[in-house]
Amino acid sequence: MADDGFEVPRLAELYDVLDPDRSDLDAYLAIADELGARSVLDVGCGTGVFALLLPARGIEVVGVDPARASVDVARAKPGADAVRWLDGDATSLPPLQVDLATMTANVAQVFVTDDGWAATLRGVRGALRDGGHLVFETRVPQVEAWRGWTREATYDATDVPGVGVVETWVDVTAVAGELVTFRASYVFASDGAVLTSDSTLRFRDRATVERSLADAGYEVLDVRDAPDRPGREMVVVARCHH
Repeated sequence: MADDGFEVPRLAELYDVLDPDRSDLDAYLAIADELGARSVLDVGCGTGVFALLLPARGIEVVGVDPARASVDVARAKPGADAVRWLDGDATSLPPLQVDLATMTANVAQVFVTDDGWAATLRGVRGALRDGGHLVFETRVPQVEAWRGWTREATYDATDVPGVGVVETWVDVTAVAGELVTFRASYVFASDGAVLTSDSTLRFRDRATVERSLADAGYEVLDVRDAPDRPGREMVVVARCHH
């Protein structure tokens, strides 16, 4: 199950408005060009922001996400007919042979158990052609980004077209080893509704990430900085062999 922020239609429809700067995706476009990818599987595609950038580059795209409400938002966007949208996750894919699989933003960190992460990596590997690539990012745990996820630091009030003013903020509710749990709150001025979405992310260190990839049959080619967030993210480029 996806978090309510992606699964509840009223919240899914806010996602793009509340997070309009997606310059983080530029790195993925550059890597797709660098690898010469002609087909991409976007795992955890959400509202389709990244997937919808690719057809104009002549790239065939499959977007998959368990959050139906988010995929419904994606399906309603201009150009959405050029993408194949799937409701589900990487463990239940139809037969595919893509050049590149991506997990942008926090997607790789939502798999909090070893088994869930391993199953995802295996599912993606099954969808890649021999020699295909997987690219994802994961936050550098030593930076402890969650220390900045306070109500004071994250509070915002956004006037959403057709919705009205929505107040939002984040509170961290638990930190246990590599797991950080937080709650996003949404207050709608139009009717006073208060909705919340609880999420847990796993902050794996580099050695853990590399070991999990090797165990799943990947070769790690590179671990890079995210150009827009230097020192804060590991961008992992791995290749699979069948």
